[in-house]
Amino acid sequence: MKRNLFLAIGYACFITACNNPSAKENVIVKSETKTDTISCPPGRSKLDIQKIEQITGMKGASKNGEYKITVPQNDLNIVVDGFKIIPPMGLGSWAAFTPCGDTAMVMGDIIVTENDLKPVQQEVIRQGFMVSAIHNHFVRNHPNVMYMHIDGKGTVDKLAANVKAIFDKIKEVRGKDPKEGKADSVVNTINIAGLDSIMGAKGEMAKGVYKYTLGRPDVQLQEHGIPVSTFLGFNTWAAWQGTPQKAAVCGDFTMLENEVEPVIKALVENGIEVVAVHNHMIFEKPRIFFLHYWGVGAVDKLAKGLKSALDQTGKKGNGY
Repeated sequence: MKRNLFLAIGYACFITACNNPSAKENVIVKSETKTDTISCPPGRSKLDIQKIEQITGMKGASKNGEYKITVPQNDLNIVVDGFKIIPPMGLGSWAAFTPCGDTAMVMGDIIVTENDLKPVQQEVIRQGFMVSAIHNHFVRNHPNVMYMHIDGKGTVDKLAANVKAIFDKIKEVRGKDPKEGKADSVVNTINIAGLDSIMGAKGEMAKGVYKYTLGRPDVQLQEHGIPVSTFLGFNTWAAWQGTPQKAAVCGDFTMLENEVEPVIKALVENGIEVVAVHNHMIFEKPRIFFLHYWGVGAVDKLAKGLKSALDQTGKKGNGY
């Protein structure tokens, strides 16, 4: 009896959908709706940079219509295996704005100490942002620091106020403005021309740190349907300091899922520590993984190991 009743109900529903095309279409549209997708073609929007600077009270840098505020953590005295970690080695918090029609998206990476984490995390949520990752960049670092990725969407003036509140909370908790501390430099006697030759790229020198930033032109990444550029953190980078005989290199790999295993294998087999594997985003397409590494030793050996890992990503011969 029950079986016949279920069959009758199913048949009635089928007949209703077939005889009512609009009802059928509504069902299909509902099933295909993606609430996390925002269509935002590049090149059709513009940021009000003056408004961002006015509201945040901070100056940043612009590139291809996007805008990034970077706050060097000069107040943190961090040492790893005898090497001092300064802002060019990845010790800078940042928030980057990219336009989307009449609104914008902000992605950022906020450096927090063990004392900062809880109150700053609470402030991020209070400001309507999403915490999309929390992870380390180093091991054996003293003091310990973590990196918290944030993600938000809205009008430019609202996002700028949100970003200001987050950076203000850090100043409140630490009792000082991180960027106001002394900007230190480190020793670098590495043969840069020789390093460039092995890496197949050119970097930039800042305060004794020589840094490569490599994009992924082979991947058209989107978050919430909005393009994510190299400027917004979608890049592989390597930062060097030290001498030819004893150098330190640290950085971040950006990888498609099928690149994770070969990159880790190449790094580990060449004596470079993999210290973190994680995500930076939640709604990204395609799926992207990030990896942090740390190596100490002779420059040539480290560079060849790093290049062998780079060769596992992207298309061979594309400038990596």
